Order: sequence, then C-alpha cells, then structure tokens
Amino acid sequence: MAVQNSLVAKKKATGFTAYLTADAVKEQINKVVGSKNGTRFISSIVSAVNNNTMLQECTNSSILSGALLGESLNLSPSPQLGQYYLVPFKDKNKGTTLAQFVLGYKGYLQLAIRSGQYKKINVLSIKEGELVRYDPLNEEIEVNLIDDEEEREKATTIGYYAMFEYTNGFKKAMYWSRAKMEAHAIKYSAGYAADKRKGNQYTFWSKDFDGMAYKTMLRQLISKWGIMSIDLVTAIDADMAIVNEDGSKSYVEVEEEVNNYTENEPEKIIDGEAVESTEKATEEKEESGDNGNIGDALFGNQD
Repeated sequence: MAVQNSLVAKKKATGFTAYLTADAVKEQINKVVGSKNGTRFISSIVSAVNNNTMLQECTNSSILSGALLGESLNLSPSPQLGQYYLVPFKDKNKGTTLAQFVLGYKGYLQLAIRSGQYKKINVLSIKEGELVRYDPLNEEIEVNLIDDEEEREKATTIGYYAMFEYTNGFKKAMYWSRAKMEAHAIKYSAGYAADKRKGNQYTFWSKDFDGMAYKTMLRQLISKWGIMSIDLVTAIDADMAIVNEDGSKSYVEVEEEVNNYTENEPEKIIDGEAVESTEKATEEKEESGDNGNIGDALFGNQD
C-alpha cells in the first residue's frame, strides 16, 4: 500500500510539472516572473509540491496562483524560511482540494524591512521571570532577559513584545500577555477554539502558537501604526485566501487546518467549505474602530 501511495504521489507531482511547462501556463508565469526567472520559479514551486504530498492533492491552478502571488511579493515558499505557505484546503461543495495562501510572520518582517521605512522592527516572546514592568501609556518595557539561550528556550512564555522604529525616529511598541493572546486566538480562530474543545492539534495556533502570536503582534502593530507598502497591503489582503485564476480571492474558514509547517509529512487534508472570512472582516472592523457584532471567527489571517 505504501509503495502504491508513493507511486500515486509521484504521478501527481509529475503531472504538476507537466502543467507548468504547458505554453499557456509558461506565458502566464513569464508575465509575473519574467522569462529570465521562470526556470528558477518553476524549480522552487515544483520542489515545494514534491516535498508535500498533501499539496499534490490541490488543483494545479490554485497552487500556481498562490505561488505567483508569493513570487510577485518576492517571498519564498520554502517551509524553512517561513515567509509564506501554501496550505491544502478541501472544498466539500466543489469536491476539489485547493491551495490556500498563508502569510508567515517572517513574511511580514521581510515586506516591512524592504519598504525602507523601518530602522528597527522586532517581535519576541517574553519568558517567565524576565518582565520587570511594562508601561502601556509610554510604551516602555523593562526586562531582564535570560542569558542562557537553551535555558531561555525551555522557559515558559508569559507574553509577547513587538516594536518598530522609523528611520525618522518615530517609535511604536506593544506588549500582550500570554493570556490575552490566548483569548484573542480563541475569539478569532474557530479552528483553534475547536482544537481547545476537542483536545486536537490541527490548526496553526495549536501547532506553532508562538509563530502565530508573532504574526498577530506584527499585524496589530503595523496595520494600526505602521507605514504599509503596496506589497505589504497586498500580502495582508491575500492572507488566508485561495487565489483564483482571475486574481480574485476566496476566503475560507475551517475548523481544522493542515499542518504545513512540517515539510515532508503534513498530517492530512481537512474537509471544509469556502466562505467569506469572518475573522478577516472582524479584525478589519476592530482595527478601524467599528465594534459591530460580527461574531466569533477563524489567522490569522489567522490574524
């Protein structure tokens, strides 16, 4: 059975490679990437698909559309870099599996840095015993960081801190407790709330809470007070979306997401249905000061 599954996966991966070399598809790639970079782009996306058997279940067009968006933002699909992910999503209504574009927190950092507006930008977890005080009025934090990196890595996380400084000297900073981040995740991620109820670990929040927390901190900080380049606006708008062939986006809300952080063995494709992302709408209202009742939703942009 394992050999048969391996052969099926190899056939699907080969089919995707053939799809990319079709004349019409190559023309589409060249319009975004350019003929000089076409070979590099095809190689990188084929590698990503070959290393993710669940991604091979997705339609070729959804993989390509998501990858082209990532390429237009000059971000890498490599799981090791963590700039963006293509996550399998099974649409039960249509009977197809689609690739969902998910922006990683390192993608946020890359796009912010490239804007040339930020002299400093950082996000990190605060460990137990490190926080001396945080003054939210003046946005001043005092910490005694654990010197030993291995010891610090093992220590319990009690909160998250993010800051930026413009080249002109303007500064902004935020601190959230671990409890506040947990409440935020449960409120805005239906999937994580389901994980908590059922004792599962399917969602990004369950698999990598710190990574999702970093992303949330950067999104909150930059979207409210930061200078946003066109690329950064585009990336945030596309986060957690399925990019259609015509460039439009369909936002999805699922109770369980595929673990795409594991490069070679994601757990499984999750059933769901394509709907408007109520989490994204809720956060946009929250950021604009409109506290209308939308209800609980899915990351995060996930946040």
